[in-house]
Amino acid sequence: MKSLTKLLILSATFVGMTMIVGCNKPQEATDTTKPSAAVNPAISDADVTTKVKTALHSDEMVKGFDIAVVTTKGDVRLTGIVDNQDQLDHIDKLVRSIEGVHSMHDELTIKK
Repeated sequence: MKSLTKLLILSATFVGMTMIVGCNKPQEATDTTKPSAAVNPAISDADVTTKVKTALHSDEMVKGFDIAVVTTKGDVRLTGIVDNQDQLDHIDKLVRSIEGVHSMHDELTIKK
């Protein structure tokens, strides 16, 4: 009888340990939903750059300035020189309104 009791205790301990170890396994990621993104994946960086350059060259307030545009994954980087803060603010608003622009890095300087 003592050996049966020991066997039951040993079996119960083994089952309990198996359950504890099994429950502590990290859950695998099962979420298959795509994260929401502000960038339209159908719009390439080249398209965004073209749209930004076109907007800058056709805008009456800033069309005469030499502003370089580089786009990487929807992040637009502008470099160049403008005459005043109003032009810089206008460019900021103009570029941020363009479809496909995720963020803008303004490296524009104001002419002294």
